Amino acid sequence: MLRRTLLLVTILGGLLCPPATGHEIPSDVRVRVFLHPEGRTLAVLVRVPLEAMRDMTVPTRELGFLDLANAEPVLRDAAILWISDYMEIYEGTSRVTDPRIIATRVSLPTNRAFDAYNTARAHLSGPPLPADTDLYWEQGVLDVHFEYPIASERSNFSLNPGLERLGIRVINIVRFINADGDVHAFDFPGNPGRIPLEPKWYQVASRFVALGFFHILDGLDHLLFLFCLIIPFRDLRSLVWIVTSFTIAHSITLVVSAFGYAPNALWFPPLIESLIAVSILYMAFENIVGAKLRRRWVITFGFGLVHGFGFSFLLRETLQFAGSHLTVSLLAFNVGVELGQLLVLLLMIPLLSLAFRLGVPERIGVIYLSALITHSAWHWMTERVEQLRQFSFPALNAELVATLLRFSMLGVLFAAVVWLASVLRPEEKRDS
Repeated sequence: MLRRTLLLVTILGGLLCPPATGHEIPSDVRVRVFLHPEGRTLAVLVRVPLEAMRDMTVPTRELGFLDLANAEPVLRDAAILWISDYMEIYEGTSRVTDPRIIATRVSLPTNRAFDAYNTARAHLSGPPLPADTDLYWEQGVLDVHFEYPIASERSNFSLNPGLERLGIRVINIVRFINADGDVHAFDFPGNPGRIPLEPKWYQVASRFVALGFFHILDGLDHLLFLFCLIIPFRDLRSLVWIVTSFTIAHSITLVVSAFGYAPNALWFPPLIESLIAVSILYMAFENIVGAKLRRRWVITFGFGLVHGFGFSFLLRETLQFAGSHLTVSLLAFNVGVELGQLLVLLLMIPLLSLAFRLGVPERIGVIYLSALITHSAWHWMTERVEQLRQFSFPALNAELVATLLRFSMLGVLFAAVVWLASVLRPEEKRDS
């Protein structure tokens, strides 16, 4: 009887007690970093949740609480192994190494010292938590003050955070306070690579050209839209007006959105994504029934306005890396997009022409390829419209009226461009 009772207690204990979670990777981690050059040193203050620093031998006292009186060696090891070994800081082109740990502190998650640099610095130079504070390792945060040796506080600094392994999704909140006290703020998920903290115009240009180029190559929506433009018209001279109209249109709405004139409501991105799917569906369907070269550029201009807003959603998070060079970033991004489009044209036009010469007849091939795109675009459209229906649209108010007026100005501009092009451009001798 006693053995059965002990067995029952053991089984119930195994069912009721949760498994140990000491080695689990946290799903969401928020990291705060301050950087401030002072004379010949760079002060770097970092706050990281303790649960993100795993596989540490932690000194504990009764009931598993963190032994704060004896935790200093472990905190310093954690700061080195999980932060400074992976965080890369550059002065000019040279990486700054050999950081010195000035102070470490275990803090409660409710502590607000890292809301500003001065309070974080004061907190790290102040008294630690009382040794008898009841706190588990997974419940606290680690605050660290590093000092890096530098040549000058006026140097150009850059940062590669390298802390994405701390969790499944890591949000980095970085503030750089330069020698004059100006604050440069960065908030980004994961690791965007090396970030100039006070970027020069040429650094911004190279970053955003690459961003625009790879966005075209990675964006299936935009690739299919371009593919629809190419299928019936595989002559570069015929495509010049079409691609130019698309370029001008998406540049307009990209600039409009970058300067804050686009709606900031939650329903706007899914609306644009739905309209992008509609644009692909329409272009593919027009290819099936017979596309007209004379009007294709006009339709492309209208849909280009929509795709420009789609481009802007990517830029919302990356414009923070442009510093004071907003105009340069927009121009560079458009250059990158155009380079990506040109690459697509140069690759796809000869491939399609070769396929139609060696394979199926041209008209059948156009219909077949466009039908495949129509099928995909239809499913995208229905899925995105379903997502859009989950949002409630705003009631008519002054803000909405102002937004509608801004977009009506785009409509007037669109009509003016169409009229001017119809005047300047001669009629095509034939439709393709």
